[in-house]
Order: sequence, then structure tokens, then C-alpha cells
Amino acid sequence: MLGLKAVKWAEIERIQRLLSRERGTIVKDWGGRLAVALIYPNTYQVGMASLGFQSVYRLFNRHPHVVCERVFGQPNGPVIALESRRPLTDFDVLAFSVAFELDYFNVISLLLRAGIPLEAAERDAAWPPIIAGGPALSANPLPLADFVDAFVIGEAEPVIDPLIETLQEGVNRPRAELWTALARLPGVYVPHLSDMMPVKRQWVRDLDAHPTSTVVYTPDTAFGDMYLIEVARGCGRGCRFCMAGFTTRPKREHSVESVLEQAQTGLTHTTRIGLVGAAVSDYTQIDQLAPRLRELGAQISVSSLRVDPLPESLLQALAASGIQTLTLAPEAGSERLRAAINKGVTEADLLYAAERATHYKFRQLKLYFMIGLPGETDEDIVEIVRLCELVAGRFDGHLTVNITPFVPKAHTPFQWCSMAPLAQLDERLARLHSALKKQRIELRSESPRLAAVQGVLARGDRRLGRVLKQMEGKLSRWDEAVQQNGIDLQNYLTWSEEKSLPWAFIDTGVSLAHLRHEWARALRP
Repeated sequence: MLGLKAVKWAEIERIQRLLSRERGTIVKDWGGRLAVALIYPNTYQVGMASLGFQSVYRLFNRHPHVVCERVFGQPNGPVIALESRRPLTDFDVLAFSVAFELDYFNVISLLLRAGIPLEAAERDAAWPPIIAGGPALSANPLPLADFVDAFVIGEAEPVIDPLIETLQEGVNRPRAELWTALARLPGVYVPHLSDMMPVKRQWVRDLDAHPTSTVVYTPDTAFGDMYLIEVARGCGRGCRFCMAGFTTRPKREHSVESVLEQAQTGLTHTTRIGLVGAAVSDYTQIDQLAPRLRELGAQISVSSLRVDPLPESLLQALAASGIQTLTLAPEAGSERLRAAINKGVTEADLLYAAERATHYKFRQLKLYFMIGLPGETDEDIVEIVRLCELVAGRFDGHLTVNITPFVPKAHTPFQWCSMAPLAQLDERLARLHSALKKQRIELRSESPRLAAVQGVLARGDRRLGRVLKQMEGKLSRWDEAVQQNGIDLQNYLTWSEEKSLPWAFIDTGVSLAHLRHEWARALRP
């Protein structure tokens, strides 16, 4: 018992240290309010760097009859909210924000550690209902369907007010009544009532009506002391591998004036302003925005860049802000394969970008590639090495190459693609390590085995719920749980166009016919 008390006090002291360094923390009295625990199933440092998570925190707390507090998936210690140190069982509602498939394990772990029954069917009105959303679950919520009462599909802003009203009225009623009420809301999927009934993704028409920037400022995040501001949402590029490019359409932008107004707030906390979007260099008003932010005294950073276009004004602003690293994502080594994935980037574009990086004296250039893309051959691996050598010859600084195994995702043209076998991924990764090491180019890579687990979860169905439950949040139990539940992983890793899509009941706004057309175009020689 003394050991448990020591752990609890250590966690409380850790929370107090974090809160003491925050600005913008929202603390409300609980009296008469719907208490929502907003849970990010990963560490504080990762969760507080998520602009989506912070935005939902603001959306809940702007409602006068709601108190929303944050909970994070720290690996040890009690599961308690930051603001009040209360356990999850004290809350009326548990709301999970899930960005990545591998965080599904943390969802299960958190519930178990909090003493909450895992399966929704086991929880009556005495337990808080569980709501979940985020990019991964908006695409395919089925692996967690047994554990969640309702999923929010799409963007939170159009859903939050009717969701709060429904929860206020039904949180203490019999659970079946609450499920029925939730299932009536546009964009809400209730797996225990509306399994496979069409659910339409919700999205914001006017971004300026919903300014999205850092709510709680803290230096203790993955981005350090940076104030994040969304400049655009969605992407119109149509890269065939990219889930965000198909599940966040149409592309929308905040106005320059809206971004500048938010930046002025951010500059009261820090000089570092981080611009967030699917591709910030695609922001149509970047030539106006970048110099005006610099005039305000902002040091600018960006979440992502494309090499076509690569706005000179943005490069100038980044260099003047003291940014040392430029990150670009060619994704594939050969022109042929980049055309197949619809990346729209040429070798000339990349070499020009390397030259501009040298001109502006960036110290490091990071290139991101994928291996295991559909249609990839040994020659494409050779082309990655060749392209990196060419870039290294044009860039006067440190070149880092990041290799990620390709994971097919739901609602993309590549949802019908089989994932490359582990042995093939391992062999090609080893070849890249050997070849780039000879050129003294640093290579970093992600685990093909973890990518395979992610691949199963990304295109999984409700049968995986049994696996997740048996694992109890421990990744080390994956193989054992899969085997004991009679799951054939090849059913999820190997696919074809004739195979049914379990997630097809979710309407993202992009037709299945369009995705099939894009898949066929990718396969053309």
C-alpha cells in the first residue's frame, strides 16, 4: 500500500510541475456541469503537441455547462485528470482523441488501469459513456467498436454542440436510450445500434468561424515552446497513399487576417509560431502571410513542406527565423513510382530544393521515403540511393534519410493494396542501410514489424476487439493474442479489389467509384 501511495504522490507532483509551466489552463468549478475527461492515449509531450486535441479541449470548455479536463496515457501511475487530479470514474463522460492506430493499445490500458469495464455492453448508466474520435477512428473505428459507446466521424466543430446537449440529457438514462439518442446525430457512429448503417463525415465549411491555435501554452511538448496555428485544413493533391488527402476534403484555408490575429496572441507567450496544415507551402496566401509574421517579430516554423511549389518567401522567413532543418518528402526514388502514387514531384524539383536549402544555409535536410509501395521493384530501391546521392551533391549540409514501410489505409485508392511482406521490407531496408552508409548519409527507419501491426489495425474489423482485449494494452502480447483468437493476419495484410471493405459504411465525401478509378490509374504501366 505504501508503494502505491508513493506512486500516486509522485504522479501528483509531476502533474503540479507540468501545470506550473502552463499558461491558458482552463479550470472550472464542477458544480452543476457535465464533467468530460478528454483523453489523449499517449504521453503529455505528444498530446499537448496535437492541435486537434487542444482544439477539442477549447470546444468543450467554451460551453458554460461543461467542465473538460485533460488525461494522458502515461505508462505508469494512476490515471487522473491534470486539472483536478480526479480519477476517470468521477467524470460523466470519457472522450478519447485518437490520432494513430498504435495508440489503440493505450486506450485499452488506460481503461483497465482506471478500473472501467472494457466492453460497452458491460457498462450501464453507473459508468461514464465513452466517446472517441480522431483521424484514425474517423477512417475505421471497427477495431475499437466493442469498447466505445459512440464515435465522432470527421471534424469536431459541427458535432460538439449537439453532442453535448445529447449527453446532458441522456448520460444518466439507461444506456440503450443514450445510444439511440446519439445515433440520431449526424456524424456519430454507435456500433451497438447502427452497425454498418451509413455515417456521413462532418466537416467545417468556414474555417475562419473556428480559429484553431494553441489553447494551453507549455514548453513541455514535442515542439518545445512553439505556438501552433492552423492555416489550412484538408488537401487537394490526391496522393494515392495518403489518408488525410482523401478523408479531409475539401481543402480549406484560414484568411491571412485570422492567422495574424491568432499570432498576436501567441506572441505574448513566445516568439516561435508554428504554422500547421497538410502542406503549408500550398497555402495560397503564403507570400503575404510569411513576411507579415516576420514583421510582427515571429520566428516561423512549419509542419510540412512540398517542393512544388517551394515559395521563396517562406524559405526566406524560415531561414530568418533561425530554422536549421528543412524537411521534404519525395516518398519514392523513381519518377515512375512517384507518378504511380500521384506525388507530383520531379527529380528537378528535389534538386532545386537542395540548392535553395544550401543558398539559405540550412544545416540539415531531411528526406522522407516509403518502401513497400504498390508496384515497387528492386530498381526503385536503387533509385532512392541514387536520388539521395544527387541531393547530397547539391546540399552543403547534413543529409538525413528517413525510411517508413508503407501501410495501406482505409478510404484511399491504396485501400485495396496488399502490404509488402515483412521479409521483403527487411531485405530492402538492409540494402538501403548498407548503400547509404557507404555514402556517409544518415539513415533512420521505422520498424517493419510495427508497421505490419499498424497495417492490421488500419484495415481491421470488429474481430480484432478480442485480440485487443486479451492483450490488455501490452504490445508484447500481440502474437499470442492473435494466435489464441484464431486470427489470420493475412486477411488484413493481403487485399484485392474484390474483397469487401468493412469501413465502407463511412461516407467521407469521396465516392468509391473515384477511389477505384485512382487505384486503376496507379496500376497502369
